[in-house]
Amino acid sequence: MLVRWLLAAIHLLAYGFALASILRRTWSLRRASVPAALRSVFRSDARWGISALVLIVTGLMRAFGGFEKGADYYLHEPLFHVKMTLLVLILALEVPSMLGLMRWRASIRNGAPPDLRKARTYARYSVIQTVLLVLMVFAATGMARGIGLPAGVV
Repeated sequence: MLVRWLLAAIHLLAYGFALASILRRTWSLRRASVPAALRSVFRSDARWGISALVLIVTGLMRAFGGFEKGADYYLHEPLFHVKMTLLVLILALEVPSMLGLMRWRASIRNGAPPDLRKARTYARYSVIQTVLLVLMVFAATGMARGIGLPAGVV
């Protein structure tokens, strides 16, 4: 019981940290016109990555680790599929930003100025990810309340 509670609390807190981090990264990317401004981008990006990892690990543990209702429940829950689709979209949107930020880090390490022309594009991706993350919370809370299940299943 204690482990289930702690996993649920950590999972929910990770949503908050993820939201704060992605919003901070968006704000920082919008202001990234010179390499000196990238420190905030990199810091918020690292926090976003850590919180996303915590979300994924705790989510997998809760869904498939025998701590919650079990894999059979989640795999037959329509809102779980919505939540996982949103996660896949968030991860797909993260790929170009992640690769771009890796190039920027490499440029700075090599003493070359990074090409910041795509900073605004990455900021737009982050805005979309923010919306998708909020939708994930709605799917999760709906799932926790039995919304989307046939009557009598909860």
